[in-house]
Amino acid sequence: MPIRIPNGLPAFKTLLRENIFVMQSDRASGQDIRPLKIGIVNLMPTKIETETQLLRLLSNTPLQVDITLIYTETHLPKNTTWEHLQNFYTTFDKVREQYFDGIFITGAPVEKLEFEEVNYWTELCHIMEWSKSHAFCTVHICWGAFAGLYYHYGINKKPLPKKLFGVFPHKVEVVNHPLLKGFDDVFFVPHSRHTEIDTADIELCPALTVLASSDEAGAYIIADSSNRQIFITGHAEYDCDTLKNEYLRDREKGLEIEVPKNYFPHDDPSLTPLITWKGHASLMYSNWLNFCVYQETPFDLNDLTSF
Repeated sequence: MPIRIPNGLPAFKTLLRENIFVMQSDRASGQDIRPLKIGIVNLMPTKIETETQLLRLLSNTPLQVDITLIYTETHLPKNTTWEHLQNFYTTFDKVREQYFDGIFITGAPVEKLEFEEVNYWTELCHIMEWSKSHAFCTVHICWGAFAGLYYHYGINKKPLPKKLFGVFPHKVEVVNHPLLKGFDDVFFVPHSRHTEIDTADIELCPALTVLASSDEAGAYIIADSSNRQIFITGHAEYDCDTLKNEYLRDREKGLEIEVPKNYFPHDDPSLTPLITWKGHASLMYSNWLNFCVYQETPFDLNDLTSF
């Protein structure tokens, strides 16, 4: 079954070229099926790129998925046109009475700021509180994971001595967890961040479990005991050239930046990056949709109030 996205969304043509089964809203509305209702709170400035990355992974399932894109009213991105937001996004106020099978809260390039210094922090706190009663499962990505751990559990991020930048090997910490079904003993994930979560702080919270981790990148996937709050510190959704573009951008700005680790063959930026994480990414997102959402969420989303 396809992923259902708004008519005219730029990601539609990209995904179609990749032979990914996507269906625009006007056609999908004629099918007699209750699709999974997924909201994406997109905090990234490059919204179109992030939309495409997430939609590509959410489409790797036999389930029909209905996407709602959400932006924060208290911060307007500089790299996305107002026309795009008006055509394809909605605001939290317009969906606060709705219920969702799942919600994504993406990363954002504000990790060096204290959470309270972020100009949309109050609005994001309202969204995270709302998600506890209006979404069956919420996935927080990168800075979104740090924000969620801080808001829900009081666990604060810590600065790294230098940027964690590259593709790192990870291992499964909890065997047979539904999110990790089919994972290899070692799998790779891109990271690009200046902060981390101390595993010791997570271990002090009995409601949380580290599902997967890396000797170099630290805790990667963290979940609560009900699997309804999931925190992912890396970027499994990244495209082949995302780290390359970040590296070139920082070099052009004159910033101190190392070549992303385990990414370019022979660490040579003139060579095409080696993709080692795509299989893991597809499996994780399809596992999430199937085992953490579809198999568990009530058919009538209004019944979420009873959870």
